[in-house]
Amino acid sequence: MDKTYDPKAVEGNIYQMWENGGYFTPKIDPKKKPFTILLPLPNANDPMHMGHALFTVQDILVRYHRMKGEPTLWLPGGDHAGIETQYVFEKKLAKEGKSRFDFNRETLYGMIAEFVEKNKNINRDQMKRLGFSLDWTRYHYSLEPEIVTIVLDTFRKLNADNLAYRDERLVNYCTRCGTSFSDLEIKHVEQTDPLYYMKYGPFVLATVRPETKFGDTAVAVNPKDKRYAAWIGKEIEVEGLLGTFKVTVIADAAIDPKFGTGVAKVTPAHDFTDAEIAKRHNLPSKQVIGFDGRLTGIAGPYAGIKVKAAREKVAADLVAKGLMDHIDPNYVHTVSTCYRCSTVLEPLPLPQWYVRTKPLSKPAIEAVKKEKTKIFPLKRFEKMYFDWMNNILDWNISRQIVWGPRIPVWYCLDCNPTIVLSFIDTSGQKVSGTYQELKDAHALEEISKGLQTMMAPLSANYSLNDAACETCAGSHILQETDTFDTWFLSSQWPFTTLGFPDSEDFKYFYPTAVLDTLWDILFFWVARMMMMGLYRTGKVPFEVVHLHSRVVDAKGQKMSKSKGNVMNPIELVDKYGADALRMALIFGAAPGSDISISDDKVRGMRNFANKLWNIGRFIEMNLQAQSSNAKVQIYDKAMHKQLTDPNDKRIISELNMLATRVTKQLEGYRFSDAAQAIYDFTWHTLADVHLEKNKERFKAGDPQALAILQHVFTTILKLLHPFMPFVTEEIWGKLGKKENVPLIVSSWPM
Repeated sequence: MDKTYDPKAVEGNIYQMWENGGYFTPKIDPKKKPFTILLPLPNANDPMHMGHALFTVQDILVRYHRMKGEPTLWLPGGDHAGIETQYVFEKKLAKEGKSRFDFNRETLYGMIAEFVEKNKNINRDQMKRLGFSLDWTRYHYSLEPEIVTIVLDTFRKLNADNLAYRDERLVNYCTRCGTSFSDLEIKHVEQTDPLYYMKYGPFVLATVRPETKFGDTAVAVNPKDKRYAAWIGKEIEVEGLLGTFKVTVIADAAIDPKFGTGVAKVTPAHDFTDAEIAKRHNLPSKQVIGFDGRLTGIAGPYAGIKVKAAREKVAADLVAKGLMDHIDPNYVHTVSTCYRCSTVLEPLPLPQWYVRTKPLSKPAIEAVKKEKTKIFPLKRFEKMYFDWMNNILDWNISRQIVWGPRIPVWYCLDCNPTIVLSFIDTSGQKVSGTYQELKDAHALEEISKGLQTMMAPLSANYSLNDAACETCAGSHILQETDTFDTWFLSSQWPFTTLGFPDSEDFKYFYPTAVLDTLWDILFFWVARMMMMGLYRTGKVPFEVVHLHSRVVDAKGQKMSKSKGNVMNPIELVDKYGADALRMALIFGAAPGSDISISDDKVRGMRNFANKLWNIGRFIEMNLQAQSSNAKVQIYDKAMHKQLTDPNDKRIISELNMLATRVTKQLEGYRFSDAAQAIYDFTWHTLADVHLEKNKERFKAGDPQALAILQHVFTTILKLLHPFMPFVTEEIWGKLGKKENVPLIVSSWPM
């Protein structure tokens, strides 16, 4: 063995040896129960971040179960990541002076696909650098035709079961990204804005959004507010910027009498609470803000102005006209923003596709209650799951982007002439309008070829296939341009990747054994996989959900680029080796708590790897010396019965207790406890105590002492291998051993 351990010199060769040996690829054995983990699919074209390095937890489980002799599958994959990928690509276009609006959807889709393909292997190669023993022969990508086919079939089944439907509701809409988001995907940000107290007929009312005044259809007060009881049901006349108009005063419990003056304007098209009030009181809805983020024609001279600028101009004009009572410039409130680009989201009315979740959530709740799926490590995670599932809202699965599978719905343009189309014509110009307005000047072929988006009214008839229209027998058919929410695809990941419903992999490896992921996507992903897995297969998708914690810096702060505390896992691997980073991520991490990582901590684990190397080197040198004298002995049952030295008996006893303890801790998902136990035993019990007490025996070449030491150390290598696979495999290959196999497939100490 070399004098010092150099991770760079050995890690790549060892990983290649594992891959070439086929050790990551399990064989189906009907006599054995498999152990299966699905990799929480990262964005296919993104490099790894420190959170991804925590896939180490899964590799520990996989290596442990593989050494136990179980057919063990760790299934890798990559996510097309819908809006995230398109957003990144659009930023690239912007740097080139281009925009997504310069291309038809087919061209844009192809450009994004090419962009993803160029970067697709980035995180795959990085995961190999960290030693992750994934079965790369079974790698899947979320846009593979076979996977998309199953996803489309799920939608058709949901539709047939009356669980998928179309409705026009207010959605969280990003006018920058040009798509809607579910409630789970928005980011809430606290900010300070002016609170405008406008004169409103006989009232003064407070609002942060004077620009939406043109869409008001009522004034509301709380029914228990005695100040305004006499006004309820009466019609008032309001002087505005576009002349006077009349609205009715209504009473609704949703109005907070303590906010502002206790009087609120009701704008159903641009506020979620107001939309619910409008339903209860049968109020009309008028859209003031368009999907381009500009005021619409009903705003008169303010039409075409972007929201923020319109707000300032409307406020200034109200002041000039004497219709502003006063302004509080320091109103602190929370706004909803796009989690990708941080644009403030607009509540806008849009026909969207939804999934009814209540019927799907009930079986998923029962499955956890009956412990068909267990959630670890803390009871509070299970409580979070139940709270969300019991209060679940219907799921908006529509996204107004190009990058993703289109919803398999077709509209007959002749039967639905008010469908709004946007496309690039044969001369390269963008054209927009209803089909009724455009059909005489543009053929369907031109529209279809240059199509960017279409928006069908809620009343539009649709079909689930692209055949001729059943009503008019016409062939002027166009497919819905909305694509599926990324989470709709990933919610089906456990069975789509295993070849549902007929493949041998699906029949053998499903349900999977464990899902390990970050607790913050319990709702985004875990709960949805439970619902869809039970819906399509009748079985839970996984038997155990293990929720690990997020990685923070040495000060306990969340890592972010703005704070400048982001640590690149690959840079740390280059500096200290993969084993050091892996061990640092696991060591000292309490269940459910944040995992602190620092340069010092990784360096400390590099020192531990060096300690292992030095012990291995000491044993190798003694073995070579004994070999020349033909005295080499192997610890076995016969030797164990003849042990007389108390030091040998003690270290064997403590080793056996360590193996039992580590096994129990791994079975209980207490990874940090297991890592700490091995670390302490190796550094202190073995190196500081046993080696020191027996140094004279080693100097004298005592064959029994060396046989005991070799047995203890190779057992440590086995126990430590799931945590630090590279250095343990390298040392294992240098030392003589009873099992003539690589450490990765050696037997677990039992």
